[in-house]
Amino acid sequence: MGADTRFSPAAWNPDNARALPLSRETEEGVVTGIADNRAPAPAETPHIEPGRALALVDFSPPSVGVGERLIRMAYRLGVPGAMLSGPMGKKARTRLLATVNNTLPGNRAAGTAIRAGHFLVHGAKTPIAQVDFAGAARVTPPLEKVVHSFSWLTDLEACAAREQAAPVAERILMAWLQANPKPPAKPGKGPAWSVGNTGARLANWLAHAPLILSGEKALRIRTLAHIAATARWLDRHVTNAEDGLAEVAGWVGIVAAGLLLPDGRPRRLYGEAGLIKALGELMGDDGGVLSRSPLAQMEAIALLVRLRGCYHATRRDAPPAVERVVELLVPPLLALTHGDGGLGSWQGGWAVDGADVEALIQASGVRTRPLRDVRQWGYQRVSAHKSILQFDTAPPPMPAQARFGCASTLAFEFSHGPHRIVVNCGGAASGGGLVPVRLEQGLRATAAHSTLTLDDANSTAVLINGMIGSGVTEVAVDRKTLPQETGSNATRLEASHNGYATRYGLTHQRILLLRDDGSELRGEDLLLPAGKKGKRGKVGFAIRFHLGPDVDVSVTADGKGAGLSLPDGSYWQFRSATDEGEMTVEDSLWVDGQGRPQATQQIVMQGMVSRGGGTFGWIIKKMN
Repeated sequence: MGADTRFSPAAWNPDNARALPLSRETEEGVVTGIADNRAPAPAETPHIEPGRALALVDFSPPSVGVGERLIRMAYRLGVPGAMLSGPMGKKARTRLLATVNNTLPGNRAAGTAIRAGHFLVHGAKTPIAQVDFAGAARVTPPLEKVVHSFSWLTDLEACAAREQAAPVAERILMAWLQANPKPPAKPGKGPAWSVGNTGARLANWLAHAPLILSGEKALRIRTLAHIAATARWLDRHVTNAEDGLAEVAGWVGIVAAGLLLPDGRPRRLYGEAGLIKALGELMGDDGGVLSRSPLAQMEAIALLVRLRGCYHATRRDAPPAVERVVELLVPPLLALTHGDGGLGSWQGGWAVDGADVEALIQASGVRTRPLRDVRQWGYQRVSAHKSILQFDTAPPPMPAQARFGCASTLAFEFSHGPHRIVVNCGGAASGGGLVPVRLEQGLRATAAHSTLTLDDANSTAVLINGMIGSGVTEVAVDRKTLPQETGSNATRLEASHNGYATRYGLTHQRILLLRDDGSELRGEDLLLPAGKKGKRGKVGFAIRFHLGPDVDVSVTADGKGAGLSLPDGSYWQFRSATDEGEMTVEDSLWVDGQGRPQATQQIVMQGMVSRGGGTFGWIIKKMN
C-alpha cells in the first residue's frame, strides 16, 4: 500500500532528457514544512491587503455575556434548546423563520439536465431514476457528493423559475426521504450520513427552502421534521467529521439551523463557537486551507457565503471572525488563477473555469489581489506582463488533511494571456465523471505534473483513498529579483525537496527565471547528492512538460527543441541543450474547467543520470 504508484494511463510511457545550465547565485533559502424577510444587501467589503498573517483574534468566538456562555455550555451538555430559550420549556412548532437570498452561482447546464431527468456531473449523465439514494449501491464520489449534499438545488434554481423547479426538487427530495427516513445512530452509515454531506445538505435545504417546501402539506411537514432531526444529529456528531472541511460544513449546518429554526439561539451560540474553532484548524497562517486544494478553498468560501446569507435573512450580521476568514480565503485562491481567470490544476483540482471563480468571488464580496506572502499555502506566483507562473514549493498535504493529495512538489504551470502553455494534468477529484475512477491515483502521481521524476517513482508516495505517504518532508525556497543585461529585471525562484533522498541519495533542486516582460522562462533542474558522498551507479530520470490544450507542438530537426504555436498567433520555442538523453513528444491529458478529460501532449526530457548528480537546463521563449 505504501509503495509508489506510477502514472500509467494507456498512452503514457515515461521518457527522459536534459538541458542548458543556468547561472545561479547561491543563497540560503527558507525551509517550509509543508429571504422574504430579506435584509438589505451587505455593505461593500473594503479592499483588503492579501497575505496578512492570521491573528488569534481571527478565530475568537463572538463575544457574549455570562448568560449566553452558560446557555452555550448547557446546550453543549445536551440541554434541549426549547428548555433554554422558551417559556417553561414549551416547544415551538417547527417552521422556518426567514427566507434566504441565495447569492452563490449555480450551473445552468447541470440544472437543465436535472429537469430532463439526469444528474450531470463532470460531463457524465446519470438517470435520476437509477440512483440508489440509500447509498447501498455505491456510486462515484463526485455524484455521491452532489446527490447527498443536495448541491444540485443551486443548479436547479439557476436554470428555472421556482414554479418550474419546485416540482422537480420535491420529487427528488421525496425519493431521498423514502430511502433515508431517519438519521442513523452514528456517522459513516453510507455517504448520506457523512458529516460533510449532512452539514452541506442541511445548509442547502435551509437556503433553498422555497424549492422543497412549497408543495403539499404532508411533504412540507415531513421535510421540516427531517430538517430538525438532521440538526439534532449534527449537534451530537459534528466532531466526528471525516476531515477539517467536512467539520466546517457540519458546523455551518448547525449555525444555519440555529438561525432559521425556532428556539435556535442556544444552537446558534454553540455552533458559532465550534465553527470558529474548526476554521482555525482548517487554515494556515496565510489563509490557505491546509489540504492545499483550490477546490477545498472554493468550497470553504461557498459554505461561509451561504451561512452569511442565513444571517442576513434573519437581519443579523455574521460574526466578525467569519467575515475575516472569508476575506483571508480569497487571496490564496486568486494566487492560482491564470490569465483566462481559471484555476491551475493542483492537489486533485481541475482547471476550474474563470467564470465560476469570478462568480464565487463576486458572491464573497471581497475585493483583493492574489496572495503574495506565501507561508503554508506553498504556491509561488509570478505575474510578468501577460505571463503567469505558478510553482509548487511545499510538501504535499498531511494525510489527515488530504482528500486527493498529489505528489506535485516543484511542479509548475505557465500561461501567456488566455492560453496555458505548460500545465499539470489535474482532475483526480473529478474521477467518476468522464475521467475514469481507475485514473484517479495516476493523476495524483508526480508524472502527471510538470516536474522531474526519478525511476518513474513518485517524489511522495501516493496511497489509496486520497492519502499521501512518505516522501517530501521539507522544501527550501528562495525568491529574488535579478537585474538583466537589457536593463530589465527577472524573478528568480529556487526550491529543492528531499523526496528522493532516501531511495536514490539525490535531492531535486529546480530554478526558474522569468523575465519581467513575460517572454522568456528559463529553467534548470539539478540532482545533487543528499549525503557527503554520492552513490554509485545510474538511475533513470524524466522531466515532463505537459502542454495546454491550445498548444500545437512540433519537434525541431535536431531533436533538441520544439515549436509551440498558440491560437493567438504567437510562437514559442522550447529548447534543451543537453547532450545526454533524448527529448520526445508524447500523448498526455488535461482535465478542463468542467472536470472533463481533454487529449493533449507533453514534452519529455529523459535519460540516465549518475547517482553523483546531474544538471538539466531548458528554456521556453517567445519568438515573435
